[in-house]
Amino acid sequence: MAESWNKKEREKKKQKERKDKADKMKERKENAGKSKGLDDMMAYVDENGVITSTPPDPRKRKEIKLEDIEIGVPEYAEPTEAERTHTGKITFFNHEKGFGFIKDQVSQESIFVHVNNLSVPVQENDKVSFEIGHGPKGPMAVNVKLLS
Repeated sequence: MAESWNKKEREKKKQKERKDKADKMKERKENAGKSKGLDDMMAYVDENGVITSTPPDPRKRKEIKLEDIEIGVPEYAEPTEAERTHTGKITFFNHEKGFGFIKDQVSQESIFVHVNNLSVPVQENDKVSFEIGHGPKGPMAVNVKLLS
């Protein structure tokens, strides 16, 4: 009975796997006595957290005091009046609908402002001081005051 092509291919594959396994076993037996030394197996972590094979430079070592290590969330410090108050310019204001946007001078972020949070009527390009509060759709300007 003649062998099919598939049967021949499977037999060749099995023979190749047996040969590869025998070669690996022979290589392991040859290298069994040639183990690496302790120095070859050592790994070090440098100041950036990268694993290297060279020991770290003792001159780059930083001493950290035990008292300086904080575990957990730091205590909340209430922001000062100066930290809460921002300045910016009104970039857009729709008087009919009663809302607009202020561009913060420092962060260049556009903040929503509603007419209810204004102390005096404003126009576009007016400089204002404001605090950032939380509105229903994100940050919004509150306590908006016109600067001269």
